[in-house]
Amino acid sequence: MLKDGVRALSNQEVLAILLRTGTKNESVLQIAHQLLKAFDGLTLLKDATIEELCHLKGIGIAKAVELSAAVELGRRIHNMMPQERYVIRSPEDVSNYVMEDLRFLKQEHFIALYLNTKNQVIHRQTLFIGSLNASIVHPREVFKEALKRSSASIICLHNHPSGDPTPSREDIEVTVRLSQAGQLLGIELLDHVIIGDRQYISLKEQGHIK
Repeated sequence: MLKDGVRALSNQEVLAILLRTGTKNESVLQIAHQLLKAFDGLTLLKDATIEELCHLKGIGIAKAVELSAAVELGRRIHNMMPQERYVIRSPEDVSNYVMEDLRFLKQEHFIALYLNTKNQVIHRQTLFIGSLNASIVHPREVFKEALKRSSASIICLHNHPSGDPTPSREDIEVTVRLSQAGQLLGIELLDHVIIGDRQYISLKEQGHIK
């Protein structure tokens, strides 16, 4: 498995890994073979009860529980619905996405939204809490997550606890610095939105992001 990957294993070998050990008379591969034979391959195994598994020689309650849990995990992964992702096309979309979360906070929260090529939010992360300045909001921390998640672009935002979203000199300096870093990395900073109390300001619209 380590050499060729899990997809290279047979059903018998996958089951052997889950079973871990055999008995004094049978190897773990032999028990896995008997398991597949008893349950018609994987066809009936997915619905086998713990009691039915325990009827097989070499499988006790612990092994039966582990097998049942593994089957259930596979079922849940298979049934997972794709998560609908929020699409951002304007500063208003950013405001609608975060306004109610941020407008009552007593401290400034600096948040990055990481987007794919369709401008869908693939990740949201609070990076800093406290007053913004260029030394605290370092591009390294902002773009590290973007690189990790292969983001096409990012949107930064933070709240002003005063309720007034008017940008400070520090806000503008941070924005320019992040925009320049994004250009170097090829990950565009689409906007930096400041959230107030039911109002917002886009530093892109104000011309601070080229």
